[in-house]
Amino acid sequence: MEEDSTDKSKATRHTCLKLDIPSPSKGSKDSIFVRGTWLPSRFHLSITDGIRAWTCDASEDEVRQRAEQWDQPVSEYIALVEHYLGFQQPGSKYSFEDAGNGHRRLSWTYEKQGTKLEWRWKCQASVDTKENIVEILDFLMDANIRLSEEVVRKSHSFEKLKVEAEKCIAQSQKFSIEKAEFEAAAFAKFIAILNSKKSKLRELRDKLSKLNGQVSKAPMEDESSDKSESSDGGSNGDSAAKFGKVLVHVSPGASGCVDTSTSKGRKRTR
Repeated sequence: MEEDSTDKSKATRHTCLKLDIPSPSKGSKDSIFVRGTWLPSRFHLSITDGIRAWTCDASEDEVRQRAEQWDQPVSEYIALVEHYLGFQQPGSKYSFEDAGNGHRRLSWTYEKQGTKLEWRWKCQASVDTKENIVEILDFLMDANIRLSEEVVRKSHSFEKLKVEAEKCIAQSQKFSIEKAEFEAAAFAKFIAILNSKKSKLRELRDKLSKLNGQVSKAPMEDESSDKSESSDGGSNGDSAAKFGKVLVHVSPGASGCVDTSTSKGRKRTR
């Protein structure tokens, strides 16, 4: 039983609408307050203009009959009534007319598939006007208190988020500055290292070019010396062939005598 009552309380919804209705007699608008209690298969309305009060208690049978007339499920019918009596819809025409015997008829219009329809519910004069008015005022006061508390809570949350956001922004800016400084320092070091490497590469290139020049000159000198040696050897051979072979003979008996002979003849010298 407790679960059933809990489920019913969860399914119950409450709304309170300030409804502005044209008054042909006054040429202005009258304001009424419509408090709705919405249940899965029925609903209850309490209405006041500040002086008088009316009630509309839509039973399950009445709601089911109305839903069948409009070819709608009960839940859809109640949801649509709540949509128009929980919040004033700009495109709808509302009226709260006299129905005789102190009763009033609450009506509103809406369009369905291009057809303009009108729904009406009869409201009876309240048995206890004061109680109904106080009930509506209490609901409005409670709703106002809840909204005020919600606004305060949201404001505090907003301030906290604002402070955290400012801290995050400041920290982000700090990280951005540190990152820029680090990148600048790293880039400067990289440029210095790169320039040093370039200087060393230029020195090595100069040394390599000098070594290549010395290596290219060495074979040329060797070639010229080989040519001079070969030319000298050729002249000696030619002269030897031209003048003949010179033989030196020392006789053991005659000291100081030297025989010099050629292929053409002999000559003795004492």
